[in-house]
Amino acid sequence: MTTTENFTNGVNVDQLMQTIKHVQDDPALAKFEFRAKNNWIEGGRCVSSVKGFYGVGQEDTTRKETFTMECDHPNVLLGEDKAATPAEVVLHALGSCLTGAMAYHAAANGIEIESAESTLEGGCDLHGFLGLDPEVRKGFDGVKFKLKVKSDATAEQLENLARFSPVFDMISNPTPVSIEIVKC
Repeated sequence: MTTTENFTNGVNVDQLMQTIKHVQDDPALAKFEFRAKNNWIEGGRCVSSVKGFYGVGQEDTTRKETFTMECDHPNVLLGEDKAATPAEVVLHALGSCLTGAMAYHAAANGIEIESAESTLEGGCDLHGFLGLDPEVRKGFDGVKFKLKVKSDATAEQLENLARFSPVFDMISNPTPVSIEIVKC
């Protein structure tokens, strides 16, 4: 007997539906914890590594590789321009998550996407970071996300699907962050 897998937008829809059913049956399976370890190199240059995470009720052991990401700053911001800035990495995470959320939710709803390409812009004012004006935000004063999508779905449908993005939620809503400094 030959079975064909049901893929839409590169997503195994049968597996996605099974996952949804498992989470509905056992809500504890929905809890995940992602982790990163960051090492300072010099100046504004850092390297982060990610491998292990907790999900589906247990510590994940399927990842064989450790993934690394590096951040630096351009020369004009006193860096060595050896990697993207942390702000650019945030834009990458946001664009990837908005697009991925749209693709997954579109697949679950039988909506095919032929192509998707986005541009993101985030503006900021150094007066905040440099401590020159306490009224100015240290981070982005806004982010513009423009997504060009080839699909039969309406732009409104696709936007509603993209809004399921966890990174969009983290950025557009306050996320509690605790900071603990441990001196060595």
